[in-house]
Amino acid sequence: MRPVLRWGQGAKQVCKEVCTRVATTQVRSGRVSTIAAVGLAAASLLSPVAAQEVKGDAKAAEQKISMCIGCHAIGGYKASFPAVFQVPMIHGQTAKYIENALNGYRSGDRLHPTMQAIAGSLSDQDIADLAAYYGKTPGAR
Repeated sequence: MRPVLRWGQGAKQVCKEVCTRVATTQVRSGRVSTIAAVGLAAASLLSPVAAQEVKGDAKAAEQKISMCIGCHAIGGYKASFPAVFQVPMIHGQTAKYIENALNGYRSGDRLHPTMQAIAGSLSDQDIADLAAYYGKTPGAR
């Protein structure tokens, strides 16, 4: 019997279900095998591990800032989509602010269609690199 995999199920849960089914089948049939023991041991090794923190590289960001400077490097620039507003200068912001803002746009917590599209195209490494770059610029708090 194969388990039905669903979107969003973690590897630990899937492995646990498979191993439990194998062990249950083996016990019901009167055979407790090394396969079941190995499977259960493997499931226990998949305990949650802290996500490895991505370290930003300001030098790598120099190849990625072209999408930012078109709006954020122009003093007094106003955008007219979706409404007229003052585009903030991002030089001088902290790395943590840049990271939080981009993650907020990417997750949909911050609402602006252009920024959501841009942030949605960025990897975690891209965001960390941009945060490191802008966090090191003169005037960063």
